[in-house]
Amino acid sequence: MIKSSNSLDQSTFDKLRRLYIIALFTIAISVVLSQVLIRTHLSDQESDSTVINVAGRQRMLSQKLTKDVLSISVGTNASNRIFLKEKIKETLHLWSLSHHALQKGNDSLGLPNNNSEDINEKFKRLNPIFDSISTASQSIINIIELFPDFSNENYKEDVEKVKAYESTFLSIMDDIVNQYDLEANAKVDRLRQLEFWLTALTLLILLAEFLFIFWPAAKSVKSVLADLLLAEKRAKKMAFDADELSLAKEKSIKELRALSRVMEDTLLFARILPNGSIVHLGNKFSRLFKFSKFNNSTMFWKVLSTEENEQVIIEDLINKYKKTGWQGEVKATTKTKDVIWLEMAIIPYNPTNEKSEILIIASEITERKLAQLEISRLNTQRFEERMSQQKIISSKIIENQEKEQSRIAKDVHDGIGQMLTGLKYNLESIDTKDIEKATVKIEYLKELTTNIIKGVRTATFNLTPPELSDHGIVPAITKLTQELARLTGKDIILFNKTDFNKRLDSLTEINIYRITQEAINNAIKYAESTHILVSLSHSDSMLSIVIDDNGKGFDPDNVKHVKMGDGGMGMTFMKERIKYINGRIFVTSGAGQGTRVTLNIPLEDIYE
Repeated sequence: MIKSSNSLDQSTFDKLRRLYIIALFTIAISVVLSQVLIRTHLSDQESDSTVINVAGRQRMLSQKLTKDVLSISVGTNASNRIFLKEKIKETLHLWSLSHHALQKGNDSLGLPNNNSEDINEKFKRLNPIFDSISTASQSIINIIELFPDFSNENYKEDVEKVKAYESTFLSIMDDIVNQYDLEANAKVDRLRQLEFWLTALTLLILLAEFLFIFWPAAKSVKSVLADLLLAEKRAKKMAFDADELSLAKEKSIKELRALSRVMEDTLLFARILPNGSIVHLGNKFSRLFKFSKFNNSTMFWKVLSTEENEQVIIEDLINKYKKTGWQGEVKATTKTKDVIWLEMAIIPYNPTNEKSEILIIASEITERKLAQLEISRLNTQRFEERMSQQKIISSKIIENQEKEQSRIAKDVHDGIGQMLTGLKYNLESIDTKDIEKATVKIEYLKELTTNIIKGVRTATFNLTPPELSDHGIVPAITKLTQELARLTGKDIILFNKTDFNKRLDSLTEINIYRITQEAINNAIKYAESTHILVSLSHSDSMLSIVIDDNGKGFDPDNVKHVKMGDGGMGMTFMKERIKYINGRIFVTSGAGQGTRVTLNIPLEDIYE
């Protein structure tokens, strides 16, 4: 029947095949073209963020360099000058490396050498200023290295030169950063336009294929179905000749019976035709997969599994390796839904010159494979849990940053901005001829200026306090408790038991400050406390900070399972920060018993 229908409709099938090949080839070409164009644009934009980041960092480095140069100009101690000289030397190296890398490219920094003409022109204006600052800074370094005991007057001229050129450098560098940002946005706009046109082209191709390929193909299929119905009638006559074919098959079975009898009781053994039809299934195979009755049309992969996807995999393996052979692991599922793993070999076999078969020899490895899969699953689960937690932490950090920026912007706009506007209008309205009114307005302007200064201090209070960078962690926490007590009306007291007053490195100090700030804010916002005591004590190797409140308390074990919300995430941030500085945090609390947060920070190797 198959041979007859193929002879009848061969030309139709060939036509359909050609049409579908053309359609698939066209879609593939459009997809590949789209990917090539999009990836080309994306590769051009990979380094944009790095370039902008490095360019922006140059401004910070120039300010840091100028600050250290000014600091060294007022220092009197030789050891301090040498220490500041090393900081200047380190900053100057990174500043110079980044400056040249932005212009000529640098693989280690991820910077390409593809600046536009506008940016190159701005760098031409910047280079003389950079060279002047760099030369002056290097001169200071050289003088201190050769004559550490010289007075500051020996390099006063170089200090003045650095100070004079800094503002010009910052101004031109701002223009360069803005130009980088404009060019990056222009690339994004071009990519967006490209995606639009590629999408339109793809839709146009699909419409054309429907009109000129798939619709004519549907008509052809309808015609083929009519021919197949006619072929089916002819096939009924051919069924009467099947008995003769059965006799030939019985003869073939007898030829292989001797070999099968030896293998079928000892191995998972089967013989199949190249198309997957079963010739013989061993007793052990039949018992394992509970299969006893089959006919010539039964496919081997349907015996091994009741799952469609597993059947497709086994079918593909047999079709792909029926001539070359194969050995590997295969997953199977019995009729009772039991999962079985097999170490299976596919072996081509030719019992006669005119006939070819495939031998299947397998062994069961279910226990070993399930153990491997369980280990892999546990590893994957642990990794996914860590990634999920990290994503939550990252998203919350970004959210808190946005909230803080919005708060600062609102404070500046609603408070300081309005007072500055009032200051401007009052200044413009002063009439110097009317001394009495001018005097009254000047007194008012003094009061308004004082309020503006207070507003600026209030708006910047939650940012890094100047006490932290200027005087250290103890003055910063002292200022924090005093300000929060004044703003909230709560009794917040700092008790330095051991008179700790040493400076730590900047990262350790800012993390200790933020953890303490978070613990006090939690006591204010959530604990409904009226008294908060912050205690400091230290030994030679450990600094301890304890925050006690008389609030309503909570169950610390429940907080561990909180994935969202301010309370749970605040505790997570505190743990992440204390971990970063190699410290430990302990939270003791209970319903109606208040809360105690204890921070233990090792002091070895963290002094400034």
